[in-house]
Amino acid sequence: MPIDNPQQKIKKVVIAGGGTAGWMAAAAISKLIGKNLDITLIESDEIATVGVGEATIPTLVYYHQLLKINEAEFLREVQGTFKLGINFENWRDINKDYIHAFGVTGKDCWAAGFQHFWQKGREQGIAGEFGEYCLEQVAAKQNKFAQLPNNGLNYAYHIDASLYAKFLRKLSEKHGVKRVEGKIQKVNLAPESGDIKSLTLASGNVIEGDLFLDCTGQRAVLMGGALHCGFEDWSHWLPCDSAIAVQTKAVEKPIPYTRSIAHQFGWQWRIPLQHRVGNGIVYSSQYASDDQARQTLLNNLQGEPLTDPRVIKFRTGTRREHWKKNCIAIGLSSGFLEPLESTSIHLIQQAIIRLIRLFPQKGVQQADVDEFNRQTKFDTARIRDFIILHYCVTERKDSDFWQHCRSMDIPDTLKHKIELFKQTGRVFRENNELFEDSWMQVMIGQGLTPQSYHPIVDNMSQEELTNFLQHIKHNIDSTVESLPSHAEFIQHFCR
Repeated sequence: MPIDNPQQKIKKVVIAGGGTAGWMAAAAISKLIGKNLDITLIESDEIATVGVGEATIPTLVYYHQLLKINEAEFLREVQGTFKLGINFENWRDINKDYIHAFGVTGKDCWAAGFQHFWQKGREQGIAGEFGEYCLEQVAAKQNKFAQLPNNGLNYAYHIDASLYAKFLRKLSEKHGVKRVEGKIQKVNLAPESGDIKSLTLASGNVIEGDLFLDCTGQRAVLMGGALHCGFEDWSHWLPCDSAIAVQTKAVEKPIPYTRSIAHQFGWQWRIPLQHRVGNGIVYSSQYASDDQARQTLLNNLQGEPLTDPRVIKFRTGTRREHWKKNCIAIGLSSGFLEPLESTSIHLIQQAIIRLIRLFPQKGVQQADVDEFNRQTKFDTARIRDFIILHYCVTERKDSDFWQHCRSMDIPDTLKHKIELFKQTGRVFRENNELFEDSWMQVMIGQGLTPQSYHPIVDNMSQEELTNFLQHIKHNIDSTVESLPSHAEFIQHFCR
């Protein structure tokens, strides 16, 4: 049954839920296309947001540029720091660490990526570690940071998520977004079309709309509760289902990367902000109790706790549809991928930008809905595969959890990616998927070494290859040497 209804022009947009997802949507839609729209955001002061999405990836920088957000002001408001990557500790094996950095490693040629040149260099004993040829990784290790011309240093942010929502609220209200306080008590559907017609609040207030964004978190009040949109469970591939979060006082100067520390039944994050540190542990309840995970986290904190540890339960997976009828799921209502690679805010941002590109001004068209769902499904599945990679390619055998991760079945798309790299050293980016160089950094970091390299590399003599590798490394080392410390840059730029 087609849902095309060209007569139903979109004039009223209702955002159900605040938090990061709701206010990111409100800020972008009001700023970029909101001139002729009536935008209302419903938010309850009684419902707590998850508020732990404190690490981001570089795409947020470009999102802010679209919204013309002043970077220094934003970082002051959210007590933010800069992020050059993630340090994965004990993931490959106990006491074996590597950094997944945001930059491009080495220099590619038209036929083969840098990893092929590096691989031959390793075989001949003339190449260093893979990460030595990535500017962002070398800078991260030395706690250096600066903004270089022409995006010479790729970076993201560490932010206080609750402060970020407040920052975006101010921006949104400046562009005409109306905030209504209250709990959603009932979702009212149009009997003929099945579209959402309005939302009834606990106060009795009824909010009507033409297009609804479900930003109600894992409860998915609109998409799950009212529209009965199914959920595809991915917990057989991503066994962690619980997290505990706690904030601590900062005891050292903030470093320009996130720490991800693997434990026997999951992993711990450590995210440095200007005024405190965000901490948490992600784990599988099948292999550890809440009390065991809480104690492990508390035993591995640096600094005095500022909050009580908070347990968060989740189910990894995705909605079978992310746009249904006249409703779009954004944020946790659309699904959950654990925060291992800091992709939660990126997926929110992608959904918002995708909606703006496909905005149904003259009414919801099935072709737009199908395209939105197709793109979202592809992006989410590729990020899912990248996260699974960290668990299944590992040398750890020290616990039942890691034994399970090493032997579990994985998606065919991931099997192909791993085998292609293992046999040939090749990685191909498909349909503008999010990660490319990152795949190589993580696969090599987790201990996967290619069995061969591209024959074009043999066109170089050993002397030429040596000079090629040394030139890259020399340029990186000299650049990093000239950078101020991360703490110094923050003090000067956005303290």
